[in-house]
Order: sequence, then structure tokens, then C-alpha cells
Amino acid sequence: MHDDNIVSLYFARDEAAIRETEKKYGQYLSKIAYNILYDREDCRESVNDTYLSAWESIPPKKPDMLSTYLAKITRRISIDILRKKSRIKRLPSEYTVSLSELEEALSGGNTTEAEIDTRLLAAAINGYLRTLPKEARNAFIGRYYFADSIKEIAAYSHTSEAKIKSLLYRTRNKLRLYLEQEGFM
Repeated sequence: MHDDNIVSLYFARDEAAIRETEKKYGQYLSKIAYNILYDREDCRESVNDTYLSAWESIPPKKPDMLSTYLAKITRRISIDILRKKSRIKRLPSEYTVSLSELEEALSGGNTTEAEIDTRLLAAAINGYLRTLPKEARNAFIGRYYFADSIKEIAAYSHTSEAKIKSLLYRTRNKLRLYLEQEGFM
């Protein structure tokens, strides 16, 4: 079923919208949640909460790209679950590993000023990503947004893991320099 038809089902408040969403995007959303949470039960909870959130937000929202809209919801919910669980214990996941890799490029500290600059930083990172070649941009987004493993990125990029590691390392270093030039360090 096409995304427009699924969105129409949401607007009609037809519960088939959730079944069709699960049929088309269930595995995709589960992969995103699992990369962040590394726990099957939490993954299921996150994806189910995604369906509920989509049901509650469509309408009034009408997403242009349903897959991206659902991925964003799943990612947010999964990160919230991870934060709750991390208060109890330290959990290893691709998400936590990928964040630790980015620490060198991004400034640390949780000051009020840093909180205010978050939107400016996001805009600067998006500007930087637009300057990257497609391969580097896809690897960066795969790693640091979708929390894909190096192995997964290498597979869908049709290249070696060593090349992806090197590419991400160089991209992070260039990001750090770019952010310094933009006044974020």
C-alpha cells in the first residue's frame, strides 16, 4: 500500500492504518529501535508506541514522507526509553557507541548557553552535511542518526568496514573543524 493511502486511513481514523503501517514499516522501525536499545522487548515497546504516536498525531499532521516521520518518532521514543533505563544501569548499544565517537567533534558541557545554542548547532551540522559527498553523508547519517553499525554501513555502501571507519573518522574531524570555524568551540 502506498504511503498516501496509509495516511488517508489515518485521516479517516481507520484502524487499518496501524496494520498497514506495521506491514510496511515494522521491520524498518524495529531496526532503528534495536540499534538504539539493544533489547528486543524495549524495541517492541518503542515500535508500538510509535504506532500510537502516529495515530494521535495524524491528523492534524500530514507527513510528506511517512517513513521519515515514523523513523523520527521511533528514534525519539527509543532514546527516551534508553535514558530511563540508563538511569538504572549502563546499557551498551550502537547509539551509545556512536555518541561517544562524536564527543571529540562536539563540545561537552551542559551549560544554559549550550542549551540555547542547540538549534544553531543543529543548523550548522545540517549545513556541514550538505557539503559532504553522498557516500560520506550517508555513512554519517547512518551511523549517527540511525545508529547503524559499521558492518551495516559497509554492507549498504558496498565497501569495507575499514574504509567506513576511516571515512567516519575523517568526517568527524572535518566536522570539528567546521564547527570551530562556525564559532561553536
